[in-house]
Amino acid sequence: MKGKIARSIAAVAVGSLLAVVSGGVAAASVLDNGKGSSSTEAAGAQVLELRDELTKVAYAGDVQATQRALDDLDPLLTDLAAGQRYEIQADAMETAGTAGQWRTETSDVLSGKAEPRQVPPVPGLPELPDPLSMITGLLQSLLTLLTDLISSLLGGAVPELPVPEVPAP
Repeated sequence: MKGKIARSIAAVAVGSLLAVVSGGVAAASVLDNGKGSSSTEAAGAQVLELRDELTKVAYAGDVQATQRALDDLDPLLTDLAAGQRYEIQADAMETAGTAGQWRTETSDVLSGKAEPRQVPPVPGLPELPDPLSMITGLLQSLLTLLTDLISSLLGGAVPELPVPEVPAP
């Protein structure tokens, strides 16, 4: 009987501790006399959401939705690369800058402002369907960079890309 009571108290204590820690991680920190700085975890969650949306629409072959998803990434990657709004490490800032460059190039190719260049596809990711096959390497490299950035921002395991099953030829 005493063992059950002790386990119940321990479970409640651990649950309370986890709730407090989780709440602290999710809260944005306020710095610079109230100007504010968003937390790294919040930025990582936002990049994860945008990466997953980009993956979903690109592998569906929807060019307009892919362009919109790339446009949605632009302000966040710009902020992360600048390192002023988010407090992140230098390597994460560099990754965000590189991802921003790939995002811009991919967007320019889709809008017809630039010619696609051949970039080798990323091993492990299936080819994109037509009409996005011309930018497979660019888009796959961007998705890989975004995954690396999420790993830097969240400091650990990153959910896999939501790539649909591709039928075998």
